[in-house]
Amino acid sequence: MDEIELSADEVRRLQLRAQGLLGARRGGVPGVLESLGAVQLDTISVLARSHELVPYARLGAVGRDAVEAAYWGDGAGFEYWAHAASVLPIDEWPLFAFRRRAFRERGWRWHKVPEGVCDQVRERLRADGPLTTKELGGAKAGGEWWDWSDHKIAIEWLLDIGEVVCVRRVGWRRVYDLAERAVPGELLDQEPDDAECLRRLVARAGRALGVGTRADLADYYRIRTDQVDAAAAGLVPVRVQGWKQAAWADPEALARPVRGRHATTLLSPFDSLVWDRARTSRVFGFDHRLEAYVPKAKRVHGYFAMPLLSGGRLLGRVDPAREGRTLVARQVSFEPWAVRSAARTERTVAALRTALWEAASWVGCDAVRVERCDLPEIAGELATDTP
Repeated sequence: MDEIELSADEVRRLQLRAQGLLGARRGGVPGVLESLGAVQLDTISVLARSHELVPYARLGAVGRDAVEAAYWGDGAGFEYWAHAASVLPIDEWPLFAFRRRAFRERGWRWHKVPEGVCDQVRERLRADGPLTTKELGGAKAGGEWWDWSDHKIAIEWLLDIGEVVCVRRVGWRRVYDLAERAVPGELLDQEPDDAECLRRLVARAGRALGVGTRADLADYYRIRTDQVDAAAAGLVPVRVQGWKQAAWADPEALARPVRGRHATTLLSPFDSLVWDRARTSRVFGFDHRLEAYVPKAKRVHGYFAMPLLSGGRLLGRVDPAREGRTLVARQVSFEPWAVRSAARTERTVAALRTALWEAASWVGCDAVRVERCDLPEIAGELATDTP
């Protein structure tokens, strides 16, 4: 059979649909979690936590209680190491058996596990759980952030090897419970071998991306690139115009025409559409990085610059903040092509205005202020609620 050839534009649209940002959006927040397969967690909170921004981008003004309930309620999800620390659908529990085994074989992750403390933690959880690290005895030994207490080392090790599960977050604290209580028995008893775990994870990554290279598929759940080839048997090899790399596509994605309405929204820098910077550059021609840890004087686009998505394109960035009931765009930066003509500028500004005001309404703000903008003459227009 001849290899299927796809245009770069077809791939872009396939990825947008696979990521829930083009076409019908069904199933609410649970549907978002299931279709993405992983929602990355992060400590930074500007307009909201990143794991809240992900369903917001796809569904609009979804309530935060609904987000937390969809992630953690009735054992729907759990937290584990995927692309990074991520919320995962509970049905993915068996797929990470390969990672849990690897931790066990290594015997430690960042810290040597203190002898006897794991037994103490197991006993406390069995008697009193679910519990936070603070309730187990505290997270710090007294020094820097990495100077963990023995109880913190033990509970994180038990999480790594799958004896305990993070069943929710309270504030930013993990709440742990024994896996035997938190994971349904039919999932807990499954122990697929490494090849099966990788095959199913690569298939999940393919479904979440629509189309991806070896590196794209590996990055989604942070497996090794050399593990992808043997695991990609269920995907369809494709050739993408302009790509040097080999690529694979989800067969179900290829079987359905791509149609529907594009989302206009601000994206978390940790959103799975853009968390892989190399993929974002290749698919969208958009070079982006998080500058939260860059010294302020050296930042180009701002502390937590959020990409602006509209019409299936990434048009620019907004670095947002909140001051009381005002959403502040500390800096607005546009891609040069998005403001190259009067018509394009008009569309881009309209998209940004929509995204800013929808975000403002969602977080309880009734005013928008723009501090810095590539086009200073439009700053006042962006702060106007109606076109």
